[in-house]
Amino acid sequence: MSMGSSALTILRTVKAVAWSFIGLRGSTDAEQGAKKLNPLHVIAVGLVLVFMFVGALVLLVKWVVPT
Repeated sequence: MSMGSSALTILRTVKAVAWSFIGLRGSTDAEQGAKKLNPLHVIAVGLVLVFMFVGALVLLVKWVVPT
């Protein structure tokens, strides 16, 4: 596996997880993703995106609510 294809796989995983977060992933995409994506990559990317989302919410609340 070359470096370029590895980057594309990670990018494909990030795209799949991001679309799943907002609930707009079609059934055909989900079926193709189940065949092509590594489940460990999906879990890792999902956790990273969850932590980023929660961090963004915390920063937004700290910015909006005066202390």
